[in-house]
Amino acid sequence: MLATKELQQRCSRSVAVARGCARVRPSIRLPGRRQLEVVARDYPRPAFETAETFQEAQALSAKLRNAPRPAKPLKVVIAGAGLAGLSAAKYLSDAGHHPIVLEGRDVLGGKVAAWKDEDGDWYETGLHIFFGAYPNMMNIFKELNIEERLQWKEHSMIFAMPNLPGEFSRFDFPDIPAPWNGIIAILRNNQMLTWPEKIQFALGLLPAIIFGQKYVEEQDSLTVTEWMRKQNVPDRVNDEVFIAMAKALAFIGPDRLSMTVVLTALNRFLQERHGSKMAFLDGAPPERLCQPMVDHFQARGGELKMNARLQRIELNEDGSVKHFQLTNGEIVQGDLYMSAMPVDILKLLVPEPWRPMPYFSQLKELEGVPVINIHIWFDRKLTTVDHLLFSRSPLLSVYADMSTTCKEYYDTEKSMLELVFAPAKEWIGRSDQDIIDATMTELERLFPTEIRADQSLAKIRKYKVIKTPLSVYESRAGREAFRPSQRSPISNFYLAGDFTKQKYLASMEGAIFSGKLAAEAIVDDLAGRPASSNLGRSAASSPELVAASALLAVAALGASVVGFGL
Repeated sequence: MLATKELQQRCSRSVAVARGCARVRPSIRLPGRRQLEVVARDYPRPAFETAETFQEAQALSAKLRNAPRPAKPLKVVIAGAGLAGLSAAKYLSDAGHHPIVLEGRDVLGGKVAAWKDEDGDWYETGLHIFFGAYPNMMNIFKELNIEERLQWKEHSMIFAMPNLPGEFSRFDFPDIPAPWNGIIAILRNNQMLTWPEKIQFALGLLPAIIFGQKYVEEQDSLTVTEWMRKQNVPDRVNDEVFIAMAKALAFIGPDRLSMTVVLTALNRFLQERHGSKMAFLDGAPPERLCQPMVDHFQARGGELKMNARLQRIELNEDGSVKHFQLTNGEIVQGDLYMSAMPVDILKLLVPEPWRPMPYFSQLKELEGVPVINIHIWFDRKLTTVDHLLFSRSPLLSVYADMSTTCKEYYDTEKSMLELVFAPAKEWIGRSDQDIIDATMTELERLFPTEIRADQSLAKIRKYKVIKTPLSVYESRAGREAFRPSQRSPISNFYLAGDFTKQKYLASMEGAIFSGKLAAEAIVDDLAGRPASSNLGRSAASSPELVAASALLAVAALGASVVGFGL
């Protein structure tokens, strides 16, 4: 891990420019090393308001909030209380309607659900990171007046070094406008990629610069690995950077992930000054994010029904929805209906008369990816960093010491690591003990002086293994064409969910945005307006991607010529 002196130097530099940092104080002396006490101090909230994407999201919120009040509020029945369903309910209530949200479980959040164990400790379905490039998410925090619940971290991306156990390579973004901050972060890191490799990758991006949107959209037919080889990018670029990025973005490897996903992420991170900044929520998502959304729409006449699992969608003779029938026999009726359920559950509940319709038949091409999230409570404080870490492990994707990064889980004496085990396809059916044993073997490499697989050093106090056999849709190559819009061919039925068509892919932002777009579709339909195309500018086609890619190529090539080193 980073040495005490280096961390203290980083903190000193940060304090000098009035920014937050994790302070590190030497504590008890152990044989051969110093025990560290990490005191988390968060960075200031980024100034999102000037970002074009934030303003677009803000304008859509204002459109829904200022929509003409209906003579009689419509009852909109929404199946699913994940971020998509709660977002739809929030914005429908802003537009003057009464959402009725049905949740099949006893917990809010869907893919961001969390539970308390017998000791009162939280465990979650995933390691949820909030990026600056999430404009609709940032807007909803602002609209709910809960912005202080986001704990912003240093503007860096930190990767473990597989060949140097316990060491990390950092991409530190300077506080200057985009895309220069990202370019400089890439150029001055020479641990992971050589100059020839950077240049070859920059040259690989030239077709996107020359051919623009059409080219980028066509890349959905290629995996990241196929695209890299087609562009003659060295395999080591894939191995050093994109395996870790692919697993973090979509829980699958670059040999399956669509290149469009990577181009979308690069666009967001390079285009926006604060796009790649990361924040942790200060506690469990059901309480700290989902419940405020519920409180918001309930205060405006909406309803929430927990343990209300949808069994069947009953139809009228014309094929429209008559009502939702729950597994407990209850019938829930409304004026309009929406599914905000995961695509795999929706496919099971699509009524037989709808199945031949192209809109619904294409759903068979979308399926969830298995994900495993792990929590391990140790008997001592580990030497960790107040940030998200990319493990670059064959089995682990990203991890964080939540006892350092998150106020709700904060502990000065003991660590709790939360880790994403990915890809999980070959492990989802294995026992919890097998998964923990494999994880500990990987952690021995990440914490060589503190963790041994046999627990001869740090000992496990307890652990939780949370398996989600079908999580976010698998964004493998070729899936983009099958994602449905929020407006269905059924007159009174709409869809929300991160698998629906929107520019933020399978993410929390994608879920929030999809719910907002579904609410907009309802508002527009009621006003008799034609179908709008408020998916936002295509992330893969915006001119900023071209500019950022060009600058990266020029900077890399220029640096190689003049020996520029940062």
